[in-house]
Amino acid sequence: MVLIRAYELRDRDVVLNIMQENIPAYFAQDEKEDLKYYLDFEMQQFFVLEVDNRVVACSGITVEPEEHRAVICWDMVLPAEQGKGYGKKLLEHRIAILKELKTIDRIIVRTSQRTYLFYQKNGFVLNQIVKDYWAKDFDLYSMELLS
Repeated sequence: MVLIRAYELRDRDVVLNIMQENIPAYFAQDEKEDLKYYLDFEMQQFFVLEVDNRVVACSGITVEPEEHRAVICWDMVLPAEQGKGYGKKLLEHRIAILKELKTIDRIIVRTSQRTYLFYQKNGFVLNQIVKDYWAKDFDLYSMELLS
């Protein structure tokens, strides 16, 4: 059974492990410290996806009301579970939540060249590329959801 639920403190080690499993394929090693900081101090809404009571994916939302936008962030799926639609389920879950917010008129994602095609397949368009933004060989791909 697949379940999406709110992140709880007990999920922290599992989430960090999911990220570690995705280094260096999708994240630079330095980004792990950024994720720890986000979970401890900046997190607004973060979700985990469970399959048969086992967390296999996670993702977040950051709302920026002054900009009238929301940011899809920290999308991660265990490598062995990729390609099964879990990332898409989490993305659709967050988009549905954000579309209910009347103060938000844009949904963006700041990703890399390693994952931007996933977002493109799901309705996001590329707005900007910044070379080596996240780390060496990890470029910023700034994208926005077309409504």
